[in-house]
Amino acid sequence: METRSLPVRLLVCLICLWAVALSAGTQPNIIIVLADDMGYGDLASYGSPNIRTPEIDQMAAEGVRFTDFYAAPVCAPSRVQIMTGCYHARTGLSFNPFPHSKRGLNKEEHTIAEYLKKAGYITKIVGKWHLGDAPDMLPHHHGFDEFFGYPYSNDMWPNNPRSRPSPHADTELLEQITQRERYTGYHSVHYKDDPEAKRSMFPPLPLFLNKQVIEKDPDQSTMTRRFTESAVEFIHRNKDRPFFLYLAHPMPHVPLFAGKDFKGKSLRGLYGDTIEEIDWSVGQLRKALEAEGIASQTMLVFTSDNGPWLQYGIDGGSAGRLRDGKGTTYEGGVRVPAVFWMPGTFKDGLTTSALSGNFDLLATVAGMVGFDLDPERIIDSRSLLPILSGESDEPPRRYFHYFASGRRSGYPNYCGIRDEKWKLRIETQQDGSLVPLELFDLAEDPSERFDRATNHPDKVERLLRIARAYNREFRKQLRPVGVTEHQWED
Repeated sequence: METRSLPVRLLVCLICLWAVALSAGTQPNIIIVLADDMGYGDLASYGSPNIRTPEIDQMAAEGVRFTDFYAAPVCAPSRVQIMTGCYHARTGLSFNPFPHSKRGLNKEEHTIAEYLKKAGYITKIVGKWHLGDAPDMLPHHHGFDEFFGYPYSNDMWPNNPRSRPSPHADTELLEQITQRERYTGYHSVHYKDDPEAKRSMFPPLPLFLNKQVIEKDPDQSTMTRRFTESAVEFIHRNKDRPFFLYLAHPMPHVPLFAGKDFKGKSLRGLYGDTIEEIDWSVGQLRKALEAEGIASQTMLVFTSDNGPWLQYGIDGGSAGRLRDGKGTTYEGGVRVPAVFWMPGTFKDGLTTSALSGNFDLLATVAGMVGFDLDPERIIDSRSLLPILSGESDEPPRRYFHYFASGRRSGYPNYCGIRDEKWKLRIETQQDGSLVPLELFDLAEDPSERFDRATNHPDKVERLLRIARAYNREFRKQLRPVGVTEHQWED
């Protein structure tokens, strides 16, 4: 397996700096804000011409902005990467669990919340979980003290894009539902227009407070504000102790909802309204940190779980210059915005193209807080602290490996490797063997329009050789997905 280490002197220097901070009793707070299905081109600081995001843009101006930061193709696999510091395929959770699923995040996995809880942190998740909805798979079984949010996506409810619309739904929602049926054919393929099957598959959307469902089918136009208020209250309540806050917004995942103060305000329509409300939410977090005088001891990260849901047309986002979107391993599907902010600690206004990903959050936090990762488990995470501090521009890894959602014939669906600017797309055959498909120069062609395989057969051969060796070892190290016999009642 590949490794990339820092020069010893630099590593020792960084450890000493964090040790001094820890000895002074200033354990850093950690906040991760995750948008759902927001594209690479949906922030002004990443090139959006018609969505206003002044709060996140200010974070970028005062912190570090990543241009080559990777997630997973869809929701749950991306979240498991954040939680475990591993490629989603390694954990077995390479798919999106639906309501009443018996599969989810394995209890044997060690999450970032569990590590921080053991280090003395209070932990909370607000928003979307989507790593299993059974009682023994909910957040409090994976290191979270508090939970306020949904167990899965905001579209998994009876009158949603996968079932017949309510006659009381507003016009914009009905349009989104119609688009969903047109693009996916979900009714005919999955349910054969059987209303009873739809109702049993999608119970009323549950809103959890800790271990209990407190509402069903809440007014989603109010939820970005309610989730933000819950997160801000958590900050104020825990200002004198180290905390971990994971705010996973359900927006702008379709169907779209914006609060009354934001609906109709964006030049980009309802989709833009939802992004601008999320930007407001980030601003509320920063104001709370500044009001309590703890901004300088808090790492705030903003990113997205995957690329935009392009099938929705105007109600989907934009990947900017990148190709394709959610569900694919083209750059638009897995490369996402990422902004890190910690005043006085992270380099002001730095933009980096370091090859990195959301699974690197675990090792980064471990380095900041001072805990060791489990030596018995293979972890793909690498610390970003040298980059964030401005001490080094060395990327944390030489190669990035692409995995599609789902597994084929028991094998991880390996589908590509990136080495600095070169990306080789690969197909996994039924027997697990790898076949090259396309070669792209991401420096000259970030939109992946021109296949350069015939021009550079030596690069195809080299990357394919590395990919095959990596995949052979990877397949020996797969861990099982969590399985349960328990279910919560509607």
